[in-house]
Amino acid sequence: MEGFVTIRTYRGKSVAEAIALVKKDLGRQAVILSTRTYKSGGLFGFRARMMTEITASDQPPGRGMPMVPRSKAEKKPEAFVPSSAPAEPSLKQVAQMIVAANAKTPIEDELAAIKRMVGQVLRSASAPTQPGMPEALFECYQKMLESAVASEIASDIAGQVRDELNQAELRDPERVRRAVLGRLASLIPVCGEGVKAARGIDGRPLTIALVGPTGVGKTTTIAKLAATYRLKQGRRVGLITCDTYRIAAVDQLRTYAGIINIPLRVAMSPAEMRSACAAMADSDVILIDTAGRAPRDVARLNELKALIGAAAPHQTHLVLSSSSAEASLLDAAERFAPLGCDRVILTKLDEAVSFGVVVNVLKRLNTRLSFVTTGQEVPDHIEAMTPDRFARLVMGAETLAR
Repeated sequence: MEGFVTIRTYRGKSVAEAIALVKKDLGRQAVILSTRTYKSGGLFGFRARMMTEITASDQPPGRGMPMVPRSKAEKKPEAFVPSSAPAEPSLKQVAQMIVAANAKTPIEDELAAIKRMVGQVLRSASAPTQPGMPEALFECYQKMLESAVASEIASDIAGQVRDELNQAELRDPERVRRAVLGRLASLIPVCGEGVKAARGIDGRPLTIALVGPTGVGKTTTIAKLAATYRLKQGRRVGLITCDTYRIAAVDQLRTYAGIINIPLRVAMSPAEMRSACAAMADSDVILIDTAGRAPRDVARLNELKALIGAAAPHQTHLVLSSSSAEASLLDAAERFAPLGCDRVILTKLDEAVSFGVVVNVLKRLNTRLSFVTTGQEVPDHIEAMTPDRFARLVMGAETLAR
């Protein structure tokens, strides 16, 4: 109808998907009026998927009455008109389009969401895409970027899969997805032994020490391990804590020890650590909880190194929180390296903003993943993660809840 403006709303799982729907329906002359991101699905907001919503018009608002409620017509956003040139707009141009369309939006939380979205688009724009990437492979590549897998890792995987599959296989989305999952899984080294209580080759109880920064959940994690060994496997377990800086932590561990009926000793010096280990020589497993240390507190780290050395553990697990930023995880790993950490426990996986960060960190650390924790319940919310399961989590093919 001449003189009227068509205004419609489009929703997609990503910015690029929503923009593609706009162009397909309204053409290249479309004007973006507003955008927003919101969470869809999940339970009470947990594990919900981020969606992008774009409101667009088929032409710049003119003198005709728009076919929308007056409240929408009065917004008068500062629209960005895409070029009519045949070339597809770049992702960077899309990001600029989104910023311009929302420059006058007064709602601060919406602006914050827009900024996060723009950051994702700009990261995608800077990623070294490969010429002629098949559609199914490109979708998997985009999914890896959306999950915060580093662009160089995502590009390497895409290149390997493209070389591995023939042309017919590359047109099969399921075949491509399986190949990408396989490549992702190969980047997630795990210990593989799970929760086993075999004594060390030296005949001593299996001695396991947990170290890491403050606030990552070491005490809760060690309680989960203790309950798993004691209640699920019927093993004799001994607990030793060095965390005398937090009285509440000692009390918490003492409560757990009392509930599952296992001994707890406190060690404040290397001599006391050796004595505590000797007193528990008839145990199958000895678990050692340590005080959290600031990664840059060299003096405290040296004290902890002496305590760990006195225990001579068979395994030293660096405990890191999945909810931390990638740079913080890498910094902590570097600072705690002198303690001889030979494996990593990732806690709070249920609070992780994105699973791809874990892939980046494990690749940089060149170490193995032993356990992940997925909630606060003892002893249930802990598991020995497999590479295949984690790859599926990254690609959104599986959820933490089983």
